[in-house]
Amino acid sequence: MIYQGDAIQVTLRDDGIAHMVFDLKGESVNKFNRQTLLELDAAVKAMATNNAIKGLVASSNKEAFIVGADITEFLGMFQQEEDVLIDGILQTNAIFNGLEDLPFPTAVAINGLALGGGFEFCLACDFRLMAPKAKVGLPEVKLGIFPGFGGTVRLSRLIGADNSIEWICSGSEKRSDAALADGAVNAVVENDKLLDAALALVQRAIDGSVDYQARRAEKKGKLHLNSIESMMSFETAKGFVAGQAGPNYPAPVLAIKTIQKHAGMDRDDALKVEAKNFATVARSSVARNLVGLFLNDQALKKTAKQWEEKARPVNKAAVLGAGIMGGGIAYQSASKGTPIYMKDINDAGIKLGLDEAAKLLSKQVERKKMDIMGMANVLNDIRPTLSYGDFEQVDVVVEAVVENPKVKHAVLAEVETKVGPQAVIASNTSTISIDSLATALKDPSRFCGMHFFNPVHRMPLVEVIRGKDSSDETIATVVAYAKKLGKSPIVVNDCPGFYVNRVLFPYFAGFAMLVRDGVDFQAIDKVMERFGWPMGPAYLLDVVGLDTGVHAQGVMAEGFPERMGQDFRSAMHVMYDEGRLGQKNGKGFYAYALDKKGKQKKSVDEDAIKLVNSVAGPKQELDADAIIDRMMIPMCIEVAMCLEEKIVASPADADMGLIYGLGFPPFRGGILKYMDEVGLDEIVKRADKLADLGALYRVTDRMREMAANGETYYKNA
Repeated sequence: MIYQGDAIQVTLRDDGIAHMVFDLKGESVNKFNRQTLLELDAAVKAMATNNAIKGLVASSNKEAFIVGADITEFLGMFQQEEDVLIDGILQTNAIFNGLEDLPFPTAVAINGLALGGGFEFCLACDFRLMAPKAKVGLPEVKLGIFPGFGGTVRLSRLIGADNSIEWICSGSEKRSDAALADGAVNAVVENDKLLDAALALVQRAIDGSVDYQARRAEKKGKLHLNSIESMMSFETAKGFVAGQAGPNYPAPVLAIKTIQKHAGMDRDDALKVEAKNFATVARSSVARNLVGLFLNDQALKKTAKQWEEKARPVNKAAVLGAGIMGGGIAYQSASKGTPIYMKDINDAGIKLGLDEAAKLLSKQVERKKMDIMGMANVLNDIRPTLSYGDFEQVDVVVEAVVENPKVKHAVLAEVETKVGPQAVIASNTSTISIDSLATALKDPSRFCGMHFFNPVHRMPLVEVIRGKDSSDETIATVVAYAKKLGKSPIVVNDCPGFYVNRVLFPYFAGFAMLVRDGVDFQAIDKVMERFGWPMGPAYLLDVVGLDTGVHAQGVMAEGFPERMGQDFRSAMHVMYDEGRLGQKNGKGFYAYALDKKGKQKKSVDEDAIKLVNSVAGPKQELDADAIIDRMMIPMCIEVAMCLEEKIVASPADADMGLIYGLGFPPFRGGILKYMDEVGLDEIVKRADKLADLGALYRVTDRMREMAANGETYYKNA
């Protein structure tokens, strides 16, 4: 035994090749936490002074190779002073350099995921062999940073500037065929032969038939680009990537600048450039917020897993009401492996649902993510029906009929008599109280809400709404089903609008009042898009559908009359009254037409502007900060109320619900994180200045108390 730790062990084989095995005790995956890095340092130093070693092969005893650095350690590390952070990064790089400088050839057998720091370890080895189903990549930009363990240096020397920029700036995981084509790995070998192939390659290097030292020198040297090639690679890439990433995500562009700056340097100087620029992005609010989102997402998964332990298995499902939403749910269920009955009351509805599923599957085939046989298999698992014939077999039924309480009551009462006694019944309502719908059932304990967001196949969130009589097993089963569908479920308690729509409509109310007060709706859209929303409020209303908006606003006004009642005719209502429904019929606040790719493209519509002006006051211009406050403060207050009323269980649930359900700007970390960063005392001051606008801007007593005490929603903020 050369080295034995809790994460790494190194043994010496009879042929003189050392075998390093990653197997982090107590964890399901290998990762580079502090412990593993310390052990790697000790193992590398032990091998460097052992004259009996002729070569090294590294492998993993877990399904993944190494998934990356331990992200739970990032926030503390990123809060360090810049010089301390840089020093720590360079110390870690010294470990990887020690591996790269070992006096014998090295190879790594990549059996599964090797991401981030895990792939940077692989890059420090002389040879990389990869199993066919393994994936490699440098996904750090998704956390607002870029590779800091030598990834920008080694990968660019290995596969060239253009390829490395694409790998790093996209943050994508690369399959074995792509990694081999780009030159990031030396061979792809079946898993059961992978270790033997790595050992054989190292033996060839030991024998001198493969020149590992020349390969190593290339990787440690300068990037071979002349001035014209350099300008074309880096300047073109910076412009393109800046356009793709946008101004709120600086890491991808800084990664390109980093590679450009160290292109003419040898490894050690290049690593210093990488470390300094890494520290710049790591200490930014964007990185802090995106890392926080990752940790919130992990918390969401942990909560869902706890629910899943109480769930009944879901082997067959059903959806009531075909159409666009029903077809979307059916597609999602079947494509993720759960056969589903799709029931409607007429053939036209069935056709609409099947057409929706077929359209989504055809796109998968076009993008080569699925073949024709795969499409046929999924369609076979969507079983259209006009009757309840086989419903006794289903484990979950999702009601997705029209958003009308009387119709839903009738459908729910009927379906309860057609399913088995253990089947869970869920409603996809977006606004109607779960407790009120539950009155249609003889056994309300088996009933809850399962609110999908449109389009179903794209939106990651599912709200699982607990009614006062919903059993834990019911909630658990629906959470488990949502997870099977590839969704991120959050459990919320019943109230008008539930969580996401409840906090969206104060935002829309702020918009309605701004327009009423003479602020141009297009200017509002532009400001809120610069704030980071994927679309401004007028554009969003067009996408949601103005008929849906009017209906939901009525529900919210009835549920919360003091805050959400309106004593004026809003622009949204004018649009609806004039038959302008948004993208549904090509006209709303904007006009819509299909572009060459079949996507809805908006344009300015003079008729819409006249309609808005008919209910708007004298024109006034507000600066961006004033518009943001009037839009965001009502939403901030409503989210705080939902947390205080336990509609949502935690700040993580609240923030992820809006990011996954509404597209709240991820770089801001979530709305409660945004409030923490602005400061609750500042939020309260701004709200108080707008108090004459009404109850929508009245903060809660708890918010005022937290502001006075300097408290935050995230205690480590």
